[in-house]
Amino acid sequence: MTSSNRDLRDEIRDYWSDRAATFDDEPGHRIADGSEMAAWEALFRRHLGDGEGRALLDLASGTGEIARLCQRLGFVVTGLDWSEPMLERARSKLPEVTFLQADAERTMLPSASMDVIVTRHLVWTLVDPAAAFAEWFSVLRPGGVLLVVDGDFVSRGWLARMLLQLGSAGRRRSSVSAAATRHEDILARVHFSAGARADAVATMLQAAGYGEVSIDTRLASIHRAQGAQFGWRKSMLRRSEHRYAIRACKPGQP
Repeated sequence: MTSSNRDLRDEIRDYWSDRAATFDDEPGHRIADGSEMAAWEALFRRHLGDGEGRALLDLASGTGEIARLCQRLGFVVTGLDWSEPMLERARSKLPEVTFLQADAERTMLPSASMDVIVTRHLVWTLVDPAAAFAEWFSVLRPGGVLLVVDGDFVSRGWLARMLLQLGSAGRRRSSVSAAATRHEDILARVHFSAGARADAVATMLQAAGYGEVSIDTRLASIHRAQGAQFGWRKSMLRRSEHRYAIRACKPGQP
C-alpha cells in the first residue's frame, strides 16, 4: 500500500491552483471596473470605512481582486493565499502589494498585527472554521474588524432548482467536467458541506470571542452590476442564493 501525507487542504490548494490561469475569465471572480467596482466599494465602506492607511489582510486573496479593491479604499494591503499560481497573477496586477503563500486557516502571521481582515468566498471552503476564526482573532489587533463575504452555495430553493434544470436540459452526464467532479468531491468533505448559512457562521464567530457580529444581506447592487456578465439564467440563480456579508469585531481599544 502506498501511503501519503496529503490531506484535504492540499487537495483544495491544488484545485484552485489548476483554475488560476482562467480564474479571472469567469464572471463573479474578477471585479469589473465601473458599476460593479462601485457596488463592492460601497459594501466595504459600509462596514470598514475608508482605509486611512490601516493594515488589512486579504485572506484567500486569489488573483488579487479584493486586494485591488481594498488598496483603492486606502488600506495597506497584505494578501495571503495557499495557491502559488493564484499569487503569481495577483503579484502581476499589484506589484506594490505584499502577497504571502500560506493556508488561510494557519496564517503564521504575528498576533495583533492587522487592523482589518477580509475574506470573499472563503468560509464555505474551510476544513476547520472554528480553528480558522480563532486564528484570525489572534491576528487582529484589539478593536480590529473582520469582514466575511460569503454564501450558501449548496442549499437550493425551488427557483434555483428550476433554473438549474433548465440549464442542464439535454446535457449528458458524461459532459460534466473533471473540474466539477473534483469540486463536488471537495465540497462533500468540508465543514459547511450542507451550506454555509449566515446565522451558523455568525454563531461560530461569537463563540470564538468576536463581538458586535452583524449580518448584511444587502448585496443586490453587486448582483445587478454583475447581471450583464451572467445572462438572465445565471443572474437569477445568483440572486436566489443566500449571500451575505458578516462584520465582527475583536473587543478592545485600537
